[in-house]
Amino acid sequence: MILESQWIVGFVDGEGCFHVSINIHKEMTIGYQVLPEFTVVQHKRDVQVLYALKEYFGCGVVRTNHGDRMCYRVRSIDNLLKNIIPFFVKHTLKTKKNVDFAKFRQILLMMQDNKHLTSEGIEEIRAIANQMNRKNTSR
Repeated sequence: MILESQWIVGFVDGEGCFHVSINIHKEMTIGYQVLPEFTVVQHKRDVQVLYALKEYFGCGVVRTNHGDRMCYRVRSIDNLLKNIIPFFVKHTLKTKKNVDFAKFRQILLMMQDNKHLTSEGIEEIRAIANQMNRKNTSR
């Protein structure tokens, strides 16, 4: 299966997710771990699309998500910064998901600058992450 960039944009607009979680992690210097991830979930009957995305981007994994659902996931900060972010900067998402992408990118750039290793940086990242993936932006 050969994917085209604009098809990927439309597919991710409908099925993709840019997410950042912040977890307590006592072994980390600041006591927290920031985990950015890009995911696309599909029913297992359409798993070939997820493998095609993995091949297109040259990174990530395809795993079982829940039950009969499969997930393409990229968690590596290097792969997110080198493969995923440049693609969606060049090929803009068309829905409000682009707002989440912009925040996701902002957090990754902050992490690239090691801001996630300071208390102030964690709080700034948390504030941005809390604004992501809202169904109703007027909250």
